[in-house]
Amino acid sequence: MKLATTSLTALTLALAGAASAQSWDMPVAYPASNYHTENAQAFADAVSECTSGELEITIHAGGSLFKGDEIKRAVQLGEAQIGERLLSAHANENQIFAYDSVPFLATSFEASEELRAAAEPVLTDVLGDQNLRLLYSVPWPPQGLYFSQPVSSPEEMEGKKFRAYNAITARVAELAGMVPTQIEAADLKQALATGVVTSMISSGSTGVDESVWEDMTNFYDVQAWLPRNTVFVNSEAFDSLSEEAQTCVTDAAAEAQTRGSETAAELAGGFVDTLAENGMDVNPPNEAISAKLQEIGETMTSEWLEQTGEQGQIIVDAYQSE
Repeated sequence: MKLATTSLTALTLALAGAASAQSWDMPVAYPASNYHTENAQAFADAVSECTSGELEITIHAGGSLFKGDEIKRAVQLGEAQIGERLLSAHANENQIFAYDSVPFLATSFEASEELRAAAEPVLTDVLGDQNLRLLYSVPWPPQGLYFSQPVSSPEEMEGKKFRAYNAITARVAELAGMVPTQIEAADLKQALATGVVTSMISSGSTGVDESVWEDMTNFYDVQAWLPRNTVFVNSEAFDSLSEEAQTCVTDAAAEAQTRGSETAAELAGGFVDTLAENGMDVNPPNEAISAKLQEIGETMTSEWLEQTGEQGQIIVDAYQSE
C-alpha cells in the first residue's frame, strides 16, 4: 500500500510538472547560420536545461514566423513570447531605440559595451512601458559602406540607391545625398540582385550572409557604429514563470550577452577578409569621404540629443563618464 501511495505521489508531481511546462516561440530575422541566431539557440538550450524542461524555447529563424519589422509588436501583443530585434529599426516609435546607432558615438566593441551599460536603465524603462522586458543584446561588427562601384569622393555617393534598415541609416543616406529605400534582411538579396539598391551601410557579417560580392564590388571599412540585436520577452509571459525559471532565463541571458559579444569580436576581422577573398575591393575610406562621414556623425548626434531630450542626455553623460 505504501509503495502504491509513493508511486501515486510521484505520478502526481510528474503530471503537475508537465501541466506547468511552457513552450515559447522566439522569432528572429536572421538565418540559422548567423552568429546571432546560433547564440539565441544556445540561450534557448541553456534555459531548457536549467529549467529541466519547464520552459522550452523554439527559435524561428530567417523571419519564418514573423518578419523582422513584425517581431517587436508580436511579442508586445503576446503572439510570440520572446523575440530578437534590431531595436534601432523602431526609432520612429522612440528615438531612444537608436542609442546604439548614432554614427561615430561608439565605434569599437569596448565602446559598444560601455554604451549598452549606460543605456540599459533608460531602455529598460522604455521597453517596460510597452509590456516588454529587456533580456540581452549583442553587437554586430562595425558598420561599413558597400557600393556596386568604386566611390572616391562624397560627390560620387550622391544619387546612389541606398538600402536603409532603420531611420538612422536612412538619415545617413539623406545627408550623403543618396536615396534610401527600407529593405529588411530577408529581402536584401533580391533587392541587390534586381538593382533596387546599389549601396548600403552594414556589417561584414551581413555581407557574408548575403554573398554581396555577387552584386557589389566595394567595401569601405568606415566603422561607423556597432548596432545591437536586442532580445526581449513579453512581460506577462515572463511573470507567469516560477521564480526559479525566471532566474534561469535571466542567467542564461547574461551568458548569451557575454558569449555573443565575444563571438562578434572574434568574427569581425574574418568577415571582412571573406569579402576580400571573394573579390571585393576592401579599403578604408579616403580623407574626403572620412571628413564627410564625420560631419554627418556630428549632425546626427546633435539631432538625436534634440529628439531624446533628458533621456538621451542621461545615456550620453553616463557613457562619457565611463
